[in-house]
Parts: sequence; structure tokens; C-alpha cells
Amino acid sequence: MSSHTSRTALAELSSLADPLRRRLYDFVVAQDAPVGRDEAATAVEIGRTLAAYHLDKLAGAGLLDVSYARREGRTGPGAGRPAKLYARAEREVAASVPPRNYALLARLLAGAAAADETGEVSAALARAAAAEGTRSADGGADLLDALTGLGFEPAVSESGDITLRNCPFHAIAQHQSELVCGMNHALIRGLLSGAGSDPDRAELAPRPGRCCVVIHPAGARPAGIS
Repeated sequence: MSSHTSRTALAELSSLADPLRRRLYDFVVAQDAPVGRDEAATAVEIGRTLAAYHLDKLAGAGLLDVSYARREGRTGPGAGRPAKLYARAEREVAASVPPRNYALLARLLAGAAAADETGEVSAALARAAAAEGTRSADGGADLLDALTGLGFEPAVSESGDITLRNCPFHAIAQHQSELVCGMNHALIRGLLSGAGSDPDRAELAPRPGRCCVVIHPAGARPAGIS
């Protein structure tokens, strides 16, 4: 990461120093679909105009993406016009002082592991990930808290499945998806095992906008496991 890139990232992240702006950001990124200004304003209990101002500042800093769509169920003046919607930006913003480039290191290591035709490096990575997952469960931490601490942003569905709204290794997964998904699966299996739960609750189930692993309720068995 160059010094210019680091300065730019610091400037962008400074938008989150405002407590109200941070509350709006946290609300937007916790949703499964883009949200409008009215929804965000209601969620943080402020006026629509003020919400719009801060949401646009977050979008201007590159932290939120903006799209437009007609919303169903809207009535009144302007109901037929597309609404401005906000969602978490796909791009990553990171800063370090002094500049460091761990992303480059990760890409190099992932590329080397993927190039190993023997499979030994990938197997060693899976073992290391499982061991790290087990360590993360030390102390009897709540499963959702442990997943949050690892950066997965867990959410419990109506069926009881735990979906992971964020992949902490997203940038590398775009280029080495098989390697990273296998590592994620091993990491979460280790976490479940360390917590005294069935590691088979973790199923590889890739889909867009989510981590590749789904954790099923205790007692439920993923498809294909008897």
C-alpha cells in the first residue's frame, strides 16, 4: 500500500468517525438488500433529510454503493420515480500507518498454494485453519460472537441456519475461490468442534454476496450427510 493510497483510505474511513454516520452505515450493511433513505432514517430515529445527507457523504467516501429502483407499495407524489438506494460498497477500504501490504502477501501465498499440484500446501492450510478455529472457540465464547470476532458477520435465518454475510478474505477469494472456500470451511468446522458442537453443521454452500459456508442448526444434517 503506497503512502498516497493509505492517506486516501484514512480520509475515506474518517467518515465513520461521526457517531450518527456510523449508525447509518452499520444499519445499511446489516441489511440483506439495498435500503432507502426513509428506512435508514426510521432505523436511527432521525429526519429523512439528515439521513440523506449522511448517506450521501458515506457514498461519496466510497463506503456505500448507490443504485436506483422503483419500490413496491409506495404511494403519494413521486411514488412512481425510482428511489435512491444504498448498500455496502463492494470495494474494500483499508489503511495502515506506516503503509503495509498484507493483501499482496496474501495473494502471493494463495497463488503459491493453488499452484502446488501435490495438494500438500492446501491440506496444510486446511489443518492450520481448523486449528485456528479451535483456538477461536477457547473460553467458551458464544458461537455468533466468535464468528463476529473473525469477521464473518453472522445472521440467523428463520430456519435456524446461520448465514455469513461477509467473507473476511473476499479480495483473495475472487481469485482463489476454491482455496479460500476450503480454508473457510475448515476454519468454521474447527470453531464448531472447539465449541463442543458437531463440525458437520458447517456446509459449503457458495452463493453471491455471502461467505461460502452455512451453519445448520444443531441436530440438522446438511444434504448428503447421513
